[in-house]
Amino acid sequence: MRMERLSQDKIRIFLTFDDLSERGIQKEDMWREIPKVHELFSEMMDQAYSELGFDASGPLAVEVFAMPAQGMVVIVTRGKMERDTEAGAEEELDEEVYEMEVTLEQSEAIIYRFRDIEDAIGAAKMLKSQITDEGRMYKYQNHWILCFDPSTGENANDNALIAILAEYGDATSVTPAVLEEYGQLVIPAHAVQVLTEHFA
Repeated sequence: MRMERLSQDKIRIFLTFDDLSERGIQKEDMWREIPKVHELFSEMMDQAYSELGFDASGPLAVEVFAMPAQGMVVIVTRGKMERDTEAGAEEELDEEVYEMEVTLEQSEAIIYRFRDIEDAIGAAKMLKSQITDEGRMYKYQNHWILCFDPSTGENANDNALIAILAEYGDATSVTPAVLEEYGQLVIPAHAVQVLTEHFA
């Protein structure tokens, strides 16, 4: 389980499928109201407090993004606590009870971000010789992002693709819709081929 602070009131948590299976949770369980998922969320909030100083009291908006073979990304945003004018009302709040508004999204696209163009080129060289010359490249929030549509054939191909991308970059929770709306499309098609031909 890896987490990072995005802002004062927002954190991002990366859960691998190993993180889930260690706790006896299937991917599909994240869509259900079951005690194991509540325990996982409590554990995540405890870790967020100890690692990042993120206090999860009050209303929380929770977005869960499922990504193929990579696991899940959970984004937790803390809302503003509505102050009750009655004295002592806050003390009645049980710390273990979170007011959660959960949004679940599943993205089949494989999306990785790279801190600099050299890392993206390194990944492209490995991909072109072994797997694919496809993909789109975006510039988004000072990162280079490669986006691949899921393969229609064997899932093993996606796993090999992810293995190479993970060597050079990081999985990201950005969705294709966000990239299309807010990202700058740098290479619209055959990004791997273009990168290897122009930056060999």
